[in-house]
Amino acid sequence: MITTEDIIREGHPTLRKAAEEVPMPPSDEDKKTLQELLEYVQNSQNPEMIEKYGLRPGIGLAAPQINVSKRMIAIRLTDEKGQLHSYALFNPKIVSHSVEKSYLTSGEGCLSVDRPVPGYVPRYARIRVKAVSLEGENVDLRLRGLLAIVFQHEIDHLNGVMFYDHISSEDPLQEPEGAIAIER
Repeated sequence: MITTEDIIREGHPTLRKAAEEVPMPPSDEDKKTLQELLEYVQNSQNPEMIEKYGLRPGIGLAAPQINVSKRMIAIRLTDEKGQLHSYALFNPKIVSHSVEKSYLTSGEGCLSVDRPVPGYVPRYARIRVKAVSLEGENVDLRLRGLLAIVFQHEIDHLNGVMFYDHISSEDPLQEPEGAIAIER
């Protein structure tokens, strides 16, 4: 079981490396790692598990964050309409995106960053992602809103990019022009 102690923090070199593609079909070890990523996110949303294991709550986790430089992500969140989305994916790739941008009004946080980083993170408002599920099925997702933002955040980890790399250094709290504001 992954705990908060297993998550590496900013400054660790793995977080700045581009992760390797996972060969298909995935090995049993890669499947186990991806399953554990999803379990962490699920456990970190359960008050009893948070208290028992001291977990830091999260809605997404990428393999590089546990020092495994492979293209795997797990996401679990309830969207604006109250619908639960749960994904454990190999080799996710953004294949297209909108010109229009969006951002979280509360800013973004990260399980690998122990400090608050104020600022708006411009993201694409809509994205299309292709990946392979834990069950080995090809997945083609069209995402918008909070879900699109979370996917971009996690896929950034696979490319060695941290969320604060997108924040304007001149004016971190300047709202991205023409972008959709998303409340969280």
